[in-house]
Amino acid sequence: MKSISHIPQSKIQRAAKLLKIGSQVGTNYIKYIGNRIISDEEKSRSRLNTANAQDIYDGLSELKGSALKMAQMMSMDDGILPKEFVEKFSLAQFSVPPLSGSLARKVFKNSLGINPEEAFTSFDKESIYAASIGQVHVAQLNEKKLAVKIQYPGVAESIISDLKLVKPIALRMMKLKNEEIEDFFKEVQDKLLEETNYNIEVANLAEAKELSNSFTKILIPKVYSELSSRKIITMEWMSGLHLSEYSDQEQLQNKRNEVAQNLWDFYMFHIHKHKKVHADPHPGNFKVNSNNDLVVLDFGCMKEIPTEFYTSFFKLAEIKNLENDTLFTEALHELDIINEVDSENDIKLIKSVFKKMLTIINKPFQFEEFNFSSPEYFKELLLVGNQLMDDKSLKKLNGKRGSKHFVYVNRTLIGLLGLMNSLNAGNVKVNNYKKYA
Repeated sequence: MKSISHIPQSKIQRAAKLLKIGSQVGTNYIKYIGNRIISDEEKSRSRLNTANAQDIYDGLSELKGSALKMAQMMSMDDGILPKEFVEKFSLAQFSVPPLSGSLARKVFKNSLGINPEEAFTSFDKESIYAASIGQVHVAQLNEKKLAVKIQYPGVAESIISDLKLVKPIALRMMKLKNEEIEDFFKEVQDKLLEETNYNIEVANLAEAKELSNSFTKILIPKVYSELSSRKIITMEWMSGLHLSEYSDQEQLQNKRNEVAQNLWDFYMFHIHKHKKVHADPHPGNFKVNSNNDLVVLDFGCMKEIPTEFYTSFFKLAEIKNLENDTLFTEALHELDIINEVDSENDIKLIKSVFKKMLTIINKPFQFEEFNFSSPEYFKELLLVGNQLMDDKSLKKLNGKRGSKHFVYVNRTLIGLLGLMNSLNAGNVKVNNYKKYA
């Protein structure tokens, strides 16, 4: 893969790049109109989506940072984007065009004051993984193999301006008003800013490693703080296949089930015991080693779940509370899904839609064991997601809907379900995490 020797960093450069991407998309649309004359609608639309996905991905890969990160986030939900976009944007998880070795070396020296060759016994100048905010190089320190994550230059400084540029596009695409998504956008912005401060991730890694020490089949890398900084993280190298690679290769169902159980336990344990969770559940952040241990990587995006939100949110995980109209209505108010200005008809609509949605999403929590290999369950999930997006009556409701904490808590749980599905996991013990608590 060809490396990048320059990343646009000024507001003008980045805005110009986004405008160029928009121009390419417009050209693709003109071609699509012509193709419809000589081809059927479905094939023409697929070609349009493929061309747009390629052009947008290529452009965002050059920009790096928050715009590419948002593309990666959207690729985790099959219900948001066409499949052509999901396939292309999923590469942003750990396979984007990397920085050139010389530029990565410059970032390292500017951050730590020494060249990587002075810090390590050996240092591979070409990265082995590259994602939206940083890339990973292999290094050796005496007998120890290390992973050195180097942040792209200008990423942190460009987040706020990038999001300002992207925001109007998002508003038009989702047909929303600024006041309806302002809190959610601010939540994303704050989390992205946290992700670019590697000092926070170093602290998160150390904390998660300590809190997870009761798990024998879950591994978290050790960090070398003296070789880390705001833009550099040095940690022990963790061997294994990324979860997507493992899912494609592992044939034995019992091994898949073991990994899935560990993954489920890890998330449930931290959500329910510590109310702080790894909120970036994509396959590039997990590996499975030769012992079938689950390796958890990248703790840059951690979400603390406020107690009040946690209580109301998981109140709705119990079907009996959905059937209790008083408790159900109360929880929807607490989570800001129902507003004070809503009419009786609005409230009736909201309750009907959310009861249906929550009954499906929370199905696994109603059993001691749940079969995550069931295609019917995931078809139901996808169907209800599409129905929500297409529901015109919901779009007519005024005002902001939902607490800002939904952004990352929902992303975490939906992402987790997606990973369980990709593992084709059989029966998983839903409450097994309690033995670790």
